[in-house]
Amino acid sequence: MDNVDDFVRAVRTGLASAAEPAKAPGMRRYMKSEMPFHGVPKPARERLTRRLFADFPLPDKESFVAAARKLWREAGFREERYVAIDLTGHRLYRRWQESSLLSLYEEMIVTGAWWDYVDEVAIRRVGPLLRAEPEILEPQMRRWAVDEDHWRRRTAIICQIGAKDDIDPGLLTFAIEASIGEQDFFLRKGIGWALRQHARSDPAWVRRFVDDHPGLSPMSVREALKHVAR
Repeated sequence: MDNVDDFVRAVRTGLASAAEPAKAPGMRRYMKSEMPFHGVPKPARERLTRRLFADFPLPDKESFVAAARKLWREAGFREERYVAIDLTGHRLYRRWQESSLLSLYEEMIVTGAWWDYVDEVAIRRVGPLLRAEPEILEPQMRRWAVDEDHWRRRTAIICQIGAKDDIDPGLLTFAIEASIGEQDFFLRKGIGWALRQHARSDPAWVRRFVDDHPGLSPMSVREALKHVAR
C-alpha cells in the first residue's frame, strides 16, 4: 500500500519540519506523556494536515484505516497520534464513518489511555456512530460502561456530549450509575461534564438526577450543577 506509506512518511517529515523544540518539554510535562513531543502547536498541525490530506488522498476505506493504524501504532512522537485522530475525522472520509470503525477507535482509547486522546475520540468519533447506529453502539456502550478499563468507561459516559436533543437518557443514566462509586478522577470529572452538558438541554432532568443520586462525588455534583439554577 504505497499510498499509505507515502502519506505516513509525509506526515512524519512535515511534523519534524514544523517542530519547535523549545516548546516540546513543556507540552510533554503538561500531558504527563511518556512519548516525546516534537513541539508542534495545534494551529501549525492543522495547517500541515490540511495540506497533506489534500496532497495524499487515501483511495479506499482499507487505506484510510491502515494509515490511521500505522500512524497510531508506530508513533515516535505524540503529534503523530494526534494526526491519526485528525485523519479519522476528516471530511474526505466521512462516508466511511460506520460501526466497523469502532475497533479502531477502541484501540485508540485503550492504548492511548489519556484524556487528550480519549475525549476527542469518544465525543467526535464514537458519539456520532452511536447516534447513527444506536442498535449496534448502544449495547456496546453499555458493555464499556461496566468494563474494567476506566477509559472505556469514560467513553461510555461522555460519548453523548454534544448530542443535545438526540441524547439517550437511559444510556447516560446507566453509564453514570455504573461508575458512581469509583474514585478515579477522570470518571468523576467525566460524570460531571456529561451532566453539565446535558443540563444545557434539560436542566430539570439533571437536577432530578443529582437529587436522586446522593452517591455522586462532590466534584461530579459541582460540575453537573454549574449552570443549573438553585
